[in-house]
Formats: sequence, structure tokens, C-alpha cells
Amino acid sequence: MEIAIDTLSWILKIFTFYTAVIGVCFLLPQRKHKRYAPKTRFAVLVAARNESAVIGQTVTQLLKQTYPEELYDLYIIPNNCTDNTAQVAAQAGAKVLECNVPVKTKGQVLQWAFQTLEHEKYDAYCVFDADNLVDPAFLERMNDVFCAGARVAKSMQKASNPGETWISGCYDLYIENFNLMFSRPRGTLGLSAKLIGTGFAISRELLNEMGGFQTVTLTEDTEFAVQCALRGEKVWWVPEAVTFDEEPLTFGVSMRQRRRWSSGVMQTFEVYLGRLLKNIFTGKSPLLCWDLLMLIAGPAMQVLALIPGLYLIAQTLITGKWMMIVVAVLSFWLGMMGTALMLAVLGRRPVLKMWKTILLYPVFIASWYPLHLLSVFKKAKVWKPIVHQGSKPIAQLNQF
Repeated sequence: MEIAIDTLSWILKIFTFYTAVIGVCFLLPQRKHKRYAPKTRFAVLVAARNESAVIGQTVTQLLKQTYPEELYDLYIIPNNCTDNTAQVAAQAGAKVLECNVPVKTKGQVLQWAFQTLEHEKYDAYCVFDADNLVDPAFLERMNDVFCAGARVAKSMQKASNPGETWISGCYDLYIENFNLMFSRPRGTLGLSAKLIGTGFAISRELLNEMGGFQTVTLTEDTEFAVQCALRGEKVWWVPEAVTFDEEPLTFGVSMRQRRRWSSGVMQTFEVYLGRLLKNIFTGKSPLLCWDLLMLIAGPAMQVLALIPGLYLIAQTLITGKWMMIVVAVLSFWLGMMGTALMLAVLGRRPVLKMWKTILLYPVFIASWYPLHLLSVFKKAKVWKPIVHQGSKPIAQLNQF
């Protein structure tokens, strides 16, 4: 038993060491992208399911891009709607693509949209969620990287409502962690940025080569990033392009959303583990595949980490050294609070106004463990929409 625990501990240490080393590389100077004249013709796509409360605002601000109007079109894609999302979007000035085929996931909606627009001959597609607000220069900055050779790119993502509740604040810091410790160092090192499900762009050429947007899991973004890695195609990091995403306000809604994420990443791990391992040893993109494997292995590693953890707790209780458990819990709590404080400072957040978020950030992080464990035995199978309320004007999004 102890040999198995020791072996597992070493595997977890390798995973943690790799993650930490890459994370520290955020201290390296960040690459700056060269500016190019507007050239890329974009189709801006927004999948929307019962989003009448927010879609008008989203359309209005997306039509205010500083990019030349003749070089981009905005399409709202209502699917499975029981409200007037399509009418609100059309009134706000968007083109509406009614998805009239059975779809269960966002990935299926995007695949249908890409096929429908194929004859329009766009150079690239930008994908957003219905609740997103976008920096006015977003398309300009995406044009820069596509002119420089990118074929898939990811924007910097921020929460649009970090000051509303401690949960939305935790999302903000969690996303900032991926911006700073994941995507930024990988952008510098030539690896793939984290393709979180909104604010990304894909070239039409790449989609044609891949046979379309062929994803089967609940996390179509992560799955597509893995497919790109298997082809040797990196996801470019574009921090100058910024997307604001409305986050859940309650712990219950957050758990429901994150359970879908956990299940989807585990599905991706199961589907692509063999192909990633094969590519690491015999393929043309071993570093990209290794890095993506470390990403999608995260939930499984956290579940495995429970085994030595519970084993040590059992030993501690048997020997009567229960104070060690108290010390371990306090160490975790203080460590996560320190992490939250660091992220708030580095991300230039108002620390004093975020005191409740910083205090409860350990709860947010610890809650991933039961979600991952549940996903091992009973994965989420369907995408469930999150009700959105709308955000303050984009000029005020960095103000609490």
C-alpha cells in the first residue's frame, strides 16, 4: 500500500513541478505583437439560447468595434430558444442565423454556423458568448496576429461583474490566474494559450483542413485546443484583445457550471489521452501535446491527490495527532488566501473591496475536489444554460 502511495505521490509531484515551472515563467518579458493594417475579414459569431435579457447590449457594443465595418459581420445564432432572442438581436442590428437543426452543445451550434457561412469566404471567425462585452479594439488586435501567421488565437478574458458577490470575484481571480500563470508564460515560450470558451478566433483555412469544428465533449474549447496541438497548431495568446464575461453570482449556480467544465475536461482526457501520448513520443508536436496533456489531466490529478491525502489523514487520526490536520487545513486556507491576494495585486484589483473574495477564495478552490470526484462516477451529459442579467457599460467594467 505504501509503495503505491509513494508512486502516486511522485506522479503528483512531477505534475505540480511542471505546472509551477511554467507558471513562474510569467516573470519573463511578454512578447508584443506587431501592428498591421486592417486586412482580415471576420465573421463574429455569438451562440445564444434564451438570452433576450443581454443580447441587445452585446450586439450594440460589438457593432462599435474600431475595425472597418466592411471587414466584419456580426451573426447571432439563436438555438433552442423559447424567448425572443432573435427579434432583440435583429432590432439591435445583428444578422440572425436561426439554428434550425437539433443541437445539444455549443460545439454543435458552432459547427452548424461554420458550415452555413462557408460560402461567404471569411478569413476567420471570432466566437463570443451572448453575455460578453468586448474591447472596441478587439478585432484590430486579432487582425495583427492573423496577419503575423496565427490560425487560432485567444484573447485575454476578464470578469465583467467581479464586485457583485464573492463568487463572481473568485471567478475573476481564477481567470486572472490563467491569464498570468498559464497563457502569458506560454505565449512567451511558444506554447498554446488556454482556449477558454469565449473570445477566441479561428481561421477558415484551418477549419477546412480539420474538416470543420468536430467536437464531441461538453468543453468544445479545450477539445479543439487538443485537436490543434495534435496537428502542431498552437493557440496564440493575444492579451491586447480583451473579452469581459459575466460570471455566476451564487455558489449553487457556480457548482452547476463548473461541474460541466469538470466533466467536459475529463471526457476530453479520456478521448484524447492515447493520441496525445502517441504524439509525445512519435509525433511532430511533442511539446504542445505534453503541455495540453498536463492541462486536461488536471481534474484527474486532483482526484488522485485525494488518495495520499486521505491516507495521511487516516494515519494521523490513528496515531492521535489530530492537530496536524488542523495545521494542514489552516495552511491550505492561508496559502489560498495568499494566492488570491497576489492575483488581486498583480491584476490591479481593488484589494480592500475584494476582502470577502480573498477570504473565501479557499472555499472556491476546495469545491473543485468534490466536483472532480463526482465527475469520475457520474459525468454531466447535457449543457445547461446560465441565466445572465447584463453588465455595466464597457467603460466602467474595471470599476467596482
